[in-house]
Amino acid sequence: MVKLSVIVPFYNVQQYAPDTLKSLRANAREDFEFILVDDCSRDETPDILARAERELPGAVYVRHEQNGGLATARNTGIDKARGEYLTFLDGDDWLAPGYYPQLVSAIEELGCDFVRTDHVQCTARARSVHRVPNGRRGVVMDPRDAILPADRSTSVDYAYAWAGVYHRRLVERGLLHFTHGLRTAEDRPWIWKLHREAESFATVGLLGVFYRRGVASSLTQIGDVRQLDFIRAFDQVIAETAQDRDADKLLPKAVRTYCAIISHHLGSIERFEPAVARKLKSMSAVALRRMPQDVLDEALDSMDIQRASRLRRLRRRPAATGAAA
Repeated sequence: MVKLSVIVPFYNVQQYAPDTLKSLRANAREDFEFILVDDCSRDETPDILARAERELPGAVYVRHEQNGGLATARNTGIDKARGEYLTFLDGDDWLAPGYYPQLVSAIEELGCDFVRTDHVQCTARARSVHRVPNGRRGVVMDPRDAILPADRSTSVDYAYAWAGVYHRRLVERGLLHFTHGLRTAEDRPWIWKLHREAESFATVGLLGVFYRRGVASSLTQIGDVRQLDFIRAFDQVIAETAQDRDADKLLPKAVRTYCAIISHHLGSIERFEPAVARKLKSMSAVALRRMPQDVLDEALDSMDIQRASRLRRLRRRPAATGAAA
């Protein structure tokens, strides 16, 4: 029986993949498997992974013939996974030695559906610890209880799939797959669904994932049209939350978060290509009009003046043909 399946998508990361694979080797165990999914890389990444399949204990190499994006690559890994537990790692990040055995011990001891962990963010030579915004550590909770309050950062805002470990029963219940084809913000509908529909989770103060920020090839650094998939991702969050039995309580959080993300992108609009910047404005204006308007009014009233004013101006923007997401 495989105890842990680690799903690692790679796309054009030849510079970083060797460090990622070296850290996986330092976490290998005879009952662990590492599913290495190459998402149709055009550099030397496939050759690096082909060697890893031979040299890394537990490695399973899968190659996409067409690029599908991170969500689709993770789904490929989930479908291949045989482990009792599953976790994720991105192909340009790395791990502390012996981290995964500790992670498995944590979820086995707690006996819950999923466990969330802190991580270390790495930007050039700078290092900073980022913690799950949930004050209760080592205590099994109902995930729904960690969604609110609406006006503070909570566990659904800490959407990193690789910052945790997940029991196989979540796959069987249809809760662990990502929305196919999402190019960015793929973790957002995913983390919301987990918190609405899973039965138990816990947060532990375990550090071991090193998240590399500022990678030139990362979508967060590229201002092309793929970035606009955040609108489709948050539309899904709103639509699914609106069907929840506690929609009246949870929608203010979902709408406020959506607004904050729109405002964030508008605040750094100069990094987008001009045509994409125009599309960002028009699609965001339409998205605001799709939201429950009474909930949107409350969200804007609760935000700081700069963000609220930016969004109110956008809300008044005339609708453009073909602007829908």
